Amino acid sequence: MLDYQSPPSNADAPHPRPQPTYAAPIQAEALQEIFSDCDDFELRPVRVGLRAGIAVSVCWLDGVVSSGDVSEDVLRPLTDSDRLAAVRSSREAARLVEQGAVYRCSTKTRTETDDLVADLAAGHAAVIFEALRLAVTFEVKSTDTRPVAEAKIEKSVKGARDAFVETLRTNTALVRRRLRTPGLKIRQTPVGRQSHTQVAVLYLDGIAAPERVQAVLDKLDDMDIEALVGVGDLEPYLIEHPHSPFPQLGHTERPDKFAAALLNGHIGLIADGLAVGLVLPGTLPLLMHAPEDHADQYLLASGLTLLRYLALLLSLTLPALYVAIAMYHQEMIPSKLLLSVIKSEQEVPFSAPVIILCLLVAFELLQEAGLRLPSSVGQTVSIIGALLVGEAAVTAKVASPIAIIVVALAGIAGYNVPNQELSATLRFLRMALVLAAVLAGMFGLTAALAMLIWYLCTLENAGVAYLHPFVDSEKSPLFRTLLRRPQQDYKFRDDALVRQNRRRQK
Repeated sequence: MLDYQSPPSNADAPHPRPQPTYAAPIQAEALQEIFSDCDDFELRPVRVGLRAGIAVSVCWLDGVVSSGDVSEDVLRPLTDSDRLAAVRSSREAARLVEQGAVYRCSTKTRTETDDLVADLAAGHAAVIFEALRLAVTFEVKSTDTRPVAEAKIEKSVKGARDAFVETLRTNTALVRRRLRTPGLKIRQTPVGRQSHTQVAVLYLDGIAAPERVQAVLDKLDDMDIEALVGVGDLEPYLIEHPHSPFPQLGHTERPDKFAAALLNGHIGLIADGLAVGLVLPGTLPLLMHAPEDHADQYLLASGLTLLRYLALLLSLTLPALYVAIAMYHQEMIPSKLLLSVIKSEQEVPFSAPVIILCLLVAFELLQEAGLRLPSSVGQTVSIIGALLVGEAAVTAKVASPIAIIVVALAGIAGYNVPNQELSATLRFLRMALVLAAVLAGMFGLTAALAMLIWYLCTLENAGVAYLHPFVDSEKSPLFRTLLRRPQQDYKFRDDALVRQNRRRQK
């Protein structure tokens, strides 16, 4: 009765996204066979209006739907003898159900079994009319979801306190609350052979470039994966340089930052089951941007922005700079400081590069321990562990105090980077720069930085350079990125992202 067609094994066969096909007429027995060994599948025979001679089957997946809503909004009106007792045919019953006999706002009529199965898995209850070979489905998703709460990672100082959750429709509503315009378009598509996860592409019509929107939709349609259960299952298929260690998509858990990116011409993605919004094309200024940049007074925001970029530079180069000076360029250190460094180094049995690399590794271990442990214990372990290890290393004369200061300053500077993935990339690049400084001192550090900048200049996403606007010849976007101006001076959007409707305000 049931024919399940698996996807072809030949990798060269044309199959943009193979899906399981249930080649069987819509019948209760066929559904029972499809959902065999599924204890959460419920199927209940019901007579329309109780006294009528028309039998239908109501089915749903327990836990995925709200059992109370199924009872009150589907079963109760369907068996109401005062309203449906006079029904004499299945076609008349189906027509009345479609026109409002069942109290649900979302109604779909299905004639294919695979569409019916997809609706059931997505949180619908179905009324099956076997005589007509069709089913009417109603959205009765379970409301047992995590409520909207405050952001955990991207703390809000002056902005909104709400954050994305794991429910797709709740997340799109949070964005709609900030962009109350029909120009906000939301286009959904399922991703994953087994998971059928709904992914929503959000953009502002007339602002986002249509060719970029279509390119994102095409990439989602071409994805051929088993399931989408995390951001790592989606991101490599959307970016143009999947082997690059630098993050090329913006990640945010704050709807206000997500909405601001859409206003700038970016394209957003929200996946069901993920409490994070993705923004593309990703650029370095996007990753370094904080929502409070628009909330603070423009002079203060400019100072904080410059401080943030300075922190990025210090986090990346400070350990390598110390190693290069300590090994090859001692004349760059003032005399009194040089005497202090020499004295501390003489009491330590290891060289400066070994100490710095060991401290960087210890710093990463402490940070990972703080992340993996429960929040109530992790912060205590990180702080006390750093204090105890650092104090013990100095007391035992295993590490010099100045080396611990350098690594600590680099770590603190890295925490000023808003994007967590970019901060993680910087932490590993520190070690590479330290090795370059060991090999050739300041020359090696300069050469490594030049190669890094050259590599970043080669990256782009959707036709936008990763270092935009730092690689542009125009001065205005560059200064607008580093130095804030009063809000009323922002008349136009970035021309690299928006080709039409560039004007923001009069």
